[in-house]
Amino acid sequence: MSGIYIHIPFCKQACHYCDFHFSTSMNKKDEMVLALAKELTMRSNEFKNQIVETIYFGGGTPSVLEIAELKFLIDAVYENYTVAENPEITLEANPDDLSNNRIIELSNNRINRLSIGIQSFFEEDLKLMNRAHNADEAKACLTEATKHFDNISIDLIYGIPGMSNEQWKQNIETALSFNIAHISSYALTVEPKTALKKLIQTGKIVEPSDEAAQEQFVILTETLQAHDFIHYELSNFGKKNYFSKNNSSYWLGKKYLGIGPSAHSYDGVSRSWNVANNALYLKSIQENQLPNETEILSMQDRYNEYIMTGLRTIWGVDLNRIETEFGSKQLVYLKQQAQKFLDDELLIIENSILKTTSKGKFLTDGIASDLFLINLE
Repeated sequence: MSGIYIHIPFCKQACHYCDFHFSTSMNKKDEMVLALAKELTMRSNEFKNQIVETIYFGGGTPSVLEIAELKFLIDAVYENYTVAENPEITLEANPDDLSNNRIIELSNNRINRLSIGIQSFFEEDLKLMNRAHNADEAKACLTEATKHFDNISIDLIYGIPGMSNEQWKQNIETALSFNIAHISSYALTVEPKTALKKLIQTGKIVEPSDEAAQEQFVILTETLQAHDFIHYELSNFGKKNYFSKNNSSYWLGKKYLGIGPSAHSYDGVSRSWNVANNALYLKSIQENQLPNETEILSMQDRYNEYIMTGLRTIWGVDLNRIETEFGSKQLVYLKQQAQKFLDDELLIIENSILKTTSKGKFLTDGIASDLFLINLE
């Protein structure tokens, strides 16, 4: 299974917490769509022997594109690649872009999955994060979208300054009231060079509390699991048969092709990434040059990536695979590094699979970094 990710680098306005690549100027949108289609054509040989099972429009805000533009890019994939009979085609969308008519138009095209950036159903949270939509638009778009799409995911953010546990529970209950089958949920993270970072430094916003985030993470996992959601990745919860095929392929180490400014690609042995600059990207594509850099992943890189992605998922880290793919020395090292977490009941080994326990889940990324291979001789 392989996937194609298409990065749409435009947003109506900048969310305070976001550090993804985008522009709030739509002046080059038409040129960008043509360039994305051209890059798809230029790179088709890279996926010559692959069957594309997922197409994912991410960003940025892909829902700023017109229906015709989305159709044009999907057609470019079908014209240049071998596409599975029933691929998962996801569009990330913001509620303010999802009018009733727009939702109906989208449902009449090949897009069969929506990933909607709700983030919160509370007005004060949306204003703090500088979201482009309001709480009423969030609920209205879900009311209509659920009539036309079976496969919908929503994003929710916890650990927002000022959000009480009771409000967080209300956010989850509101999401559940729409019978959504997939929820992605993340702690509000303060990234360098973001507006949120500056607002905290100037004292206008209180810094998010790790303790509050951990409490809300526990509330999230317990509530969703009680409603038949499977916690299949640290930040992702899906009902049976509703896991994100696109994201699962990343975590399982499948090949994927990233199209557009700042997009990353992976072929099993190397990783490449496009320049995170719209003007330079457009110039390169127009000159028939691929605007990317490539690195060959070392054994250490591949090992560390497997540890990180494996521990975040229900599939865990296969100790037999560690020995077969990386060697017995690396297996011994992993067991030694993991022992303190096993003793503290943050990790567990079941059927030769190393996994986080419920107690260890919130600490997954920190645990993984302690298991990384660092210049092992």
